Amino acid sequence: MIEEQEPRVKLPPVQQVSIVVEDMDRAIEYYSSIFGIGPFRVIDIDLEGVLLRGKPISTKIKVAFAKSGPLQVEIIQPVEGKNIYTEFLDSKEEGLHHLGFQVDDLDAMLAELAEEGIEPVFYKAYPDAGAAFAYLNSDKVGGVMFELIGTRGTRRRGHE
Repeated sequence: MIEEQEPRVKLPPVQQVSIVVEDMDRAIEYYSSIFGIGPFRVIDIDLEGVLLRGKPISTKIKVAFAKSGPLQVEIIQPVEGKNIYTEFLDSKEEGLHHLGFQVDDLDAMLAELAEEGIEPVFYKAYPDAGAAFAYLNSDKVGGVMFELIGTRGTRRRGHE
């Protein structure tokens, strides 16, 4: 039996499950008609200046959101440019990409994680909205990234 330990970094409950696909329409049809997930709200997102491993890039994605109980199901289709999602599709087939966690103070959480050697690999701040997201290099064990979605305290020096 594994001894229960106090976590070094305490995350809130999982709020989002995200799947990366090559064909958004096919994925929505499948998840809706077979599993009853939906309705989905689809939006196009221009990620101008998003940081990929610390370097600014421009890329476009299509994202669909639906609720399944308390969880948000997110489907992401890369549309233009290389990004973290095209890297995923290049290295694997479609599938579970990340789990999302809503955090109150993204800066504080990123500082705690940095002490554990976990850094953002994909980051975008929206200072006017007081929001940001950071994908972490948490996929070293289990192959799944974690995304922190910040609602307050989202400013990071050199990352805006």
